Amino acid sequence: MKFSLFHKVCYLSLLLLASSLVISCSDDNNDNGPSVNSSSSTTPSVEAVKSRYGALPLSERLSGTVYAKNQVSLYPEISGKIATVHVQNGEYVEKGEPIVSLEDSQYREQVQQARANLRINEARLKQARARYNELEAQYKRTKQLSDQQLSSELEMETLQAQMSSAEADVDLAEAQLEQAQSSLQEQQDLLSRTVIKAPITGTVGQRNAETGMQVNSSTQLFTIGDLNNLRVEVVLTDRMLDDIEVGQTVHIYTSSNANNSNFIEAELSRISPFLNNITRSTEGEIDVKNTGNKLRPGMFVPVDILYGQSERATLVPTSAIYTDPNSGEEGVFVATSLGSEIQPAEQVDPQNPPPLTEPTEVQFKSINVIAEGRMEVGVEGIEPGNWVVTVGQDLLSSGRQQARVRTSSWERILALQGLQRQDLLQRVLDRQTDINDSSSQ
Repeated sequence: MKFSLFHKVCYLSLLLLASSLVISCSDDNNDNGPSVNSSSSTTPSVEAVKSRYGALPLSERLSGTVYAKNQVSLYPEISGKIATVHVQNGEYVEKGEPIVSLEDSQYREQVQQARANLRINEARLKQARARYNELEAQYKRTKQLSDQQLSSELEMETLQAQMSSAEADVDLAEAQLEQAQSSLQEQQDLLSRTVIKAPITGTVGQRNAETGMQVNSSTQLFTIGDLNNLRVEVVLTDRMLDDIEVGQTVHIYTSSNANNSNFIEAELSRISPFLNNITRSTEGEIDVKNTGNKLRPGMFVPVDILYGQSERATLVPTSAIYTDPNSGEEGVFVATSLGSEIQPAEQVDPQNPPPLTEPTEVQFKSINVIAEGRMEVGVEGIEPGNWVVTVGQDLLSSGRQQARVRTSSWERILALQGLQRQDLLQRVLDRQTDINDSSSQ
């Protein structure tokens, strides 16, 4: 079973500690004086941890992007010049509260013109109705005279035609009035858009609005969102969907060191059922309370999705696995003569490191990886309780069968595996600087 790139990086990163370890061990040799066999100067020094028996939590490490709940960008709906900016970055606003006001004199004038046009059309309608009513009354009087044969048919036909024309004038005036009302409503709506209001209750940020600035509908003014309730989005491949499902526990790490206990626990809230037909991936979403304001929208955060446990096996850190560059065989170096009564060092103080053992036999044993976690693996080929080398395997690769061993705890090794490579290098450089300063004194 070949290791993932993550595991290889862990191993390569830990190799940086080897040089620091050798320097430290050299100091130990000098301090011990005659009590240490002179041959020990050619014996490599390594760190080892005791293998244990158990099951691995199965997890998928993903990179997530943080968004605020209801996060939206604010744009003006009309063009104009900014008159007032009512809020600043980081301010909390209620829904409907003004954010930015544009200069509105032009729009107010247009509203006044529309209102005046409405009054004109209201007057025209009244005039048309009055004319129609007048003709209707005249027609009724003429009709009575016609019934008494005191009026001619021609006069009746003339009045009917005039009434039809007056009725059409009323219909036209009513239509013009509706048009004027619509125009007024449109101008009032444009005037209202000169004030950009908060569409939700939340916190504003990413300010891009200054007084006097000319803006249009493509100018982003602010971003607003609910910072107390966040959403973390992760990308899921079609392969992951065989194991990952809604409701599973997730760990969202809130610092650059994604291997400590500084994480927020939540659940996978939803998975989009539609896969991208090019990348064959989809989005998973995690709703999370922003406890302690540890997360910020736009952050990239490591996310572990826990989807089960492996079968029980002998567990070793990923950094213990060594691949022979010649044969490609995977295995671990085991300090065969160290017993289980040896106690590991919980911490290693560069100024006062724990003692190394006397030269002890070290043997390379082939293993079969049967379960792979992110920080540790389950293997066949060694028994629980064996001391396996985690730092300094390259010093043993030339066939050396002895080493001086500094025993370490699981917690220390896992913490080292979690460090970034630049952090490891800095530790080595700091250690060398301390030694050089001590030598010069």
